[in-house]
Amino acid sequence: MKVLLDENLPNRLKFRLLERVHEVFTAREMGWNGQKNGNLLGLLTANGFEVLITSDKNLVHQQNLNKYTVNVLLLRIKANRYPYIQALLPQILYLLESKQSEQFIAIDPV
Repeated sequence: MKVLLDENLPNRLKFRLLERVHEVFTAREMGWNGQKNGNLLGLLTANGFEVLITSDKNLVHQQNLNKYTVNVLLLRIKANRYPYIQALLPQILYLLESKQSEQFIAIDPV
């Protein structure tokens, strides 16, 4: 599975995901920082990505996700700091490993 972490997420998340998911990239690594959501989703589709992990709550309201083959995993977190994300890590890994087919999934803190 090929996963992209949006630019709003800490790089530390990548290394935790790499323990169980084979291909994880950051927007920064791909040179995609600053891309508008529609352009980013198009780049993901064109480059074979299957999942975008983001905390951008506006993305789902601004884009017609049906136009893209990428699944979006939205982290509804208080702040984009690792401790908030770490609490969601079991849910994130479960969803990635079970290869959920929903195009949009939001994860809330427990």
